[in-house]
Amino acid sequence: MELTTMPDRTRNRLADAPLTYSEVGATVSELPSGYHHLRRRVLIGHGQQAFADATADVAAWQVQLRAGLTVTASAPNAIPGAVAVLGLGVGPLRLGVPCRVVYTVSESRRRGFAYGTLPGHPESGEEAFIVEYHGDDSVSFTITAFSKPSTVIAKIAGPAGRVIQNWTTTRYLRSLRP
Repeated sequence: MELTTMPDRTRNRLADAPLTYSEVGATVSELPSGYHHLRRRVLIGHGQQAFADATADVAAWQVQLRAGLTVTASAPNAIPGAVAVLGLGVGPLRLGVPCRVVYTVSESRRRGFAYGTLPGHPESGEEAFIVEYHGDDSVSFTITAFSKPSTVIAKIAGPAGRVIQNWTTTRYLRSLRP
């Protein structure tokens, strides 16, 4: 799948939309109470090249695309303020989930970004995608999230929503493995 460029009208509407949660940036440290918490990490390789390749892929929305989601974004890379609509499902059963990049990380051994949910997303919360280059030359990929249902459908889905989230997270984590 390829990244699709978002029409200006959609970009402007989503750029002005409020986030659906107040704990913006909380995936950086202690996750807020009242939400389901998720933190998963996998080893994805070794060496500077593995780190460089993984961070480029994370920034270019490849984690979401390789996981089987459609991505329509306002920018080709995840930069602060960029908005995206991720699509999960097929055809008329595709669910569009809008989000906005709330921060990026650009350190010498740690890079990635987090996005927060916008109105129309079935969940309320934040998800971070961080690649780290460790002192032992290993490279890991960590996904950290907090969320809770925000729509009637998501609330009715109950445990099925967590199953879908775990399935999607597993696909995200596999997207950067060689």
